[in-house]
Amino acid sequence: MPNPATAAEPLLSGITVLDFTRVLAGPYSTRLLADLGADVIKIERPGEGDEVRYVGQQLQEGSTDQSAYFSRINAGKRGVGIDLANPASREVILDLLAKADIVVENFAPGVMTKYQLDYASLSAIKPGIVYCSISGFGQKGPLSSMQAYAHLINAFSGMMELERGGIFEPRASNLQAADVLAGAHAFGAICAAMIRKLRTGQGAYVDVSMLECMIAADDVNYGAILNGGSVDRRPRRGMVVHKIGERYVATQLGSGAAMWPRLLKLMNRPELADDPRFQTPGDRRVHWDALEEIIREWLSGYASVEEAVAAISAARMPAAPVTLAEEMIDHPHLAQRQFFQDVPHGAGGKARITAQPFHLDGGPVKPTGPAPWRIGEHTREVLGEVLGYSAERIAGLHDKGAIAFGS
Repeated sequence: MPNPATAAEPLLSGITVLDFTRVLAGPYSTRLLADLGADVIKIERPGEGDEVRYVGQQLQEGSTDQSAYFSRINAGKRGVGIDLANPASREVILDLLAKADIVVENFAPGVMTKYQLDYASLSAIKPGIVYCSISGFGQKGPLSSMQAYAHLINAFSGMMELERGGIFEPRASNLQAADVLAGAHAFGAICAAMIRKLRTGQGAYVDVSMLECMIAADDVNYGAILNGGSVDRRPRRGMVVHKIGERYVATQLGSGAAMWPRLLKLMNRPELADDPRFQTPGDRRVHWDALEEIIREWLSGYASVEEAVAAISAARMPAAPVTLAEEMIDHPHLAQRQFFQDVPHGAGGKARITAQPFHLDGGPVKPTGPAPWRIGEHTREVLGEVLGYSAERIAGLHDKGAIAFGS
């Protein structure tokens, strides 16, 4: 296995990305690109910037635009303040395009067309560009202009209704799954498009739909109804969450053929092997309510969640405690995998953020740069070093209101 300390250059070294994204889905995808070595140039509107700068825990005392949310998904990028509505900014964008390999945006369909920054406009100037649009419903179709947030996509996709399990009222999910799935799919498609570009020179247009990402992530329901079956609107069979003391244990037991004899031995219920209700995995699914009652009674015999997890795991079956997020940030497993990383922050001190959820060449994929700070903090650097603009030209663009500096 390669030694991370001596591994080859980053996978995306030499690749430049123009990042017009905001909130979560787009920034999540471009953070992945940045952590693999791409030079990601994040464009923000002067004075306002990305909306999630203002959401949640602030990293700088007294600030309102330095959220931990924003820092986590934009670390390692270079921030440039450009007002797309200012005519003088177009020369800057086109000069950046000349240096770029990839463009990513997640505005509502039509916004980039208004600024003549859509794929048709930019590919006419640079045919080899890889351009990715992320939106709620895709760029085409009768719903393409519909407002989209992860919460709404969760509702519209059928997932919110399925999560009811036939018991609960529809409710908001804490996990913004549609955004994260769309960002991950965009990242994969962009990388695949780049392989073709490097092989043939041909660019690509990637159109990612949050709605379709959510539906594609479903395991059994859509597969069933697409092929003449029905949706089982009830809690998932085999999955048990049970309270022991003041905590909960999660298990997935009783369905698999190999697991069944181990479960009977652990529960000390050998007679169930001859029970006609539980002879096959199919039988156990049909009679799951009765089996679940037996499993819950057995779980209640443990003194603690820790004791239950230890016993079930020792029998080579799945179980885990229901854990608080506050417990996970100091968990020794994630500490060993170096999943939480400290990065410098422009205001002084450090921000603690997540690394990528995969290791590469034997080590974690860490952020390649500091947490973001002010809107336009790298404007002078990018326009000067990347584009070769003189200080006078940069100052002139600033005087016209086309660009902004971070300080």
